[in-house]
Amino acid sequence: MTDLDVRTEKIPAARAVDAMKTYGTGEASVHALAGVTVDFPRHGFTAIMGPSGSGKSTLMQCVAGLDRLTSGHVFIGTTAIDGLSKTDLTLLRRDRLGFIFQQYNLIPSLSAEENILLPLSLAGTKVDRAWFDEVVQTVGMQDRLKNLPSQLSGGQQQRVAVARALVPKPEIIFADEPTGALDSRTGTEILSFMRRAVDTTGQTIVMVTHDPHAASYADRVLFLADGQIVDEMDAPTTDRVLDRMKRFEG
Repeated sequence: MTDLDVRTEKIPAARAVDAMKTYGTGEASVHALAGVTVDFPRHGFTAIMGPSGSGKSTLMQCVAGLDRLTSGHVFIGTTAIDGLSKTDLTLLRRDRLGFIFQQYNLIPSLSAEENILLPLSLAGTKVDRAWFDEVVQTVGMQDRLKNLPSQLSGGQQQRVAVARALVPKPEIIFADEPTGALDSRTGTEILSFMRRAVDTTGQTIVMVTHDPHAASYADRVLFLADGQIVDEMDAPTTDRVLDRMKRFEG
């Protein structure tokens, strides 16, 4: 590893500094984020948790460039994204980030394979067929690649969405309740695969979840309340996360 590689490794994959997000004005204003500063380390799996309205999804969306801060700064690597134009922000999301949403967001007229390869097609990037085959086999979709989304179950559609996020090898994958609509067995398989992607390929994942079991797959859990990070936990387990959440509710 070169000196440059070492320095790069020390730079967080993403970072928020004094992040503020306010909706509305005057007395009707709501502070979804109230001055959050946090690093998301490279090759790490971070879960974000908190009660409804705590700001967890807002934090992820602002760090991912899907929404803009009212004030403060967000960095992807060394790139400050708050000053980017709409076009440059779109290119950054396309070329450097991956997304997994609860709603799948698959294109109905495209096959499973075409949906998986869509980010590479849009970017004009060559497909790494060996990696594509590995991802597809891991998510168990090798026999359904020619099927349209309407011919797939919800769990299969989410597997396609996970594969679509992983195949381009993005710097960071942002996942918003990625297993919320899945049965427990399929959800566990998806989470196990995301965990392996971090451990074996050095992927970076930031996941919003309300599920203590899902959070247990992460390296670290951030707990938000009222737009602020109020606690964090390393090496989480389902029981430890449950206990921590009960204290917040109390």
